[in-house]
Amino acid sequence: MSFKRLSEVDVRGKRVFIRADLNVPQDDAGRVTDDMRIRASVPGIRDALSRGAAVMVTSHLGRPTEGEWTAQASLAPVGARLSELLGVPVPLVRDWVEGGAWNTSLEPGQVVLLENCRFNKGEKKNVDELARKLAKLCDVYVNDAFGTSHRAEATTHGIAKYAPVACAGPLLAAELDALGRALADPQRPLVAIVAGSKVSTKLTILRALAAKVDALIVGGGIANTFILAAGGNIGKSLAEPDLVGEAKAILDEFSGKVPIPVDAVVAKEISPTAIAELKAIENVQPDDRIVDLGPTSVAALKMIVGTAGTIVWNGPIGVFEIDAFAGGTRALAEAIAASHAFSIAGGGDTVAAIAKFGVADRIGYISTGGGAFLEFLEGKELPAVAILETRADG
Repeated sequence: MSFKRLSEVDVRGKRVFIRADLNVPQDDAGRVTDDMRIRASVPGIRDALSRGAAVMVTSHLGRPTEGEWTAQASLAPVGARLSELLGVPVPLVRDWVEGGAWNTSLEPGQVVLLENCRFNKGEKKNVDELARKLAKLCDVYVNDAFGTSHRAEATTHGIAKYAPVACAGPLLAAELDALGRALADPQRPLVAIVAGSKVSTKLTILRALAAKVDALIVGGGIANTFILAAGGNIGKSLAEPDLVGEAKAILDEFSGKVPIPVDAVVAKEISPTAIAELKAIENVQPDDRIVDLGPTSVAALKMIVGTAGTIVWNGPIGVFEIDAFAGGTRALAEAIAASHAFSIAGGGDTVAAIAKFGVADRIGYISTGGGAFLEFLEGKELPAVAILETRADG
């Protein structure tokens, strides 16, 4: 994978347009409740500023109606936090597509935040006319938003076609380097952990990974569907019975690669007050719900993780948000953290589990992407990355 990096570009005196991923959660009062993505974007912005660039930053936030500004989707709270992190004023600019005084007066060493790019008509459909206008605002375009790299939009793809220089920021470059290390030329054994509520949303990923990895660990509702495929009992647990045939085909084709749970923690309901019981899979009753893996199953997974050379992790293996059901995910997270393998983790629930169990500093790389992370695992081309590869030499 070959692309130009921001660190390789002389930005002194240049107007630099950075597409960041500042799509952060907020409370009802509009306050940012998790600034991880803002903090992750700071190094690229700070690098360009320190090297004498005039910097403009934009991002999407939520899913507003194009052409309609709303306070709920405004980047104003994000700008306030970004200003705190950078230690410099970060003015928010509305109606910025046509340029104007804000653009011509922007001096080297200054930074502005351009209002939610999804307020602009044509952003999501990657309208060529909009892309050309955006490109005229800058001398250098920087994509530092891995989380949106699977979407071909005006600020992630179209602008990169027309800007004089198009390159990857440090966050995007680090994501691609880490994913390349994990999947392109991994240290063996390669172990993938894919969990979640639905097989249908990850079936093609499971099949693609099963062909690449030495072991494929499934969890959550996905594991329940595989338990059914292997002839086990899941009671009232979340599963997709209509995809049992697909799961069985994976088990048959990749025999021995997909360990099936042999015990589980069950409850009659999923709530903090529910009583948790440990049962062998064959003893799961029709009114039971599987909420976590049992100790025998977890011990087997820990052995697999302990011998891995590379680990790719997407999704918790139980209802980890409830402490009584969090034991399996906690044990797996700690095993990954203790492993000598290079580990890369991605997805919102995975990041939340890592934070809850305090292992972030022992995970090799934590991806900021959700959908983009999954599509990379599946082997799909990421449009925003592909255009940077096309522009690598100019």
